[in-house]
Amino acid sequence: MSNVQFLREALNAQRKGRGESPLSGGDFLKLARAQADALSMDQEMLKRPVNVGFSGGEKKRNEMVQMGIIGPRLAILDETDSGLDIDALRVVGEGINRIMRAPGKAVVLITHYQRLLEYVRPDFVHVLDGGRITRSGGAELALQLEREGYGAVAA
Repeated sequence: MSNVQFLREALNAQRKGRGESPLSGGDFLKLARAQADALSMDQEMLKRPVNVGFSGGEKKRNEMVQMGIIGPRLAILDETDSGLDIDALRVVGEGINRIMRAPGKAVVLITHYQRLLEYVRPDFVHVLDGGRITRSGGAELALQLEREGYGAVAA
C-alpha cells in the first residue's frame, strides 16, 4: 500500500468514526501535498510504500506528515532526533511545533539530547531512571542535563 493510500484510509476512518463524510481524492491530495511541502518532503515519497526505502530522516519527516494529516490529540515521539542531520532536525522540530502546539493537543517527546529541544521548547522535563521519574522540572532541567550529565542530576 502506498503512503498516500495508507494516510487517506487512516484519515477517512477517523472521519467516519466522528460521523463526518470522507475526504474526496482531490481534497485529500491537496492536504497531503500541503503537509509534505511544509516539511520539505519530496512529493514522490507519498507514492512509495509506507516507510519502504526511506532513510532515517525521510522516515521522521514522513511521521510528521502523518501527524499533520491524521491530527492526533496526543503523540508519543520516541527519539525523533535520532539519525537527523542539522537541517532535518530543524524541519522536524518546526513540524512538531506547527502540528502539536495547537489547543487540545499534547506531545510526549522522548529524547536523550538537548538539540531537538532547541526547536521544541518543552513545558516539562522528566528524567526517567529504572522506569521511574526521578526528577522533574522545566526547560532549565534539560539544559542542566546537557551541562552536567544524568549522573550529576540523578544524584
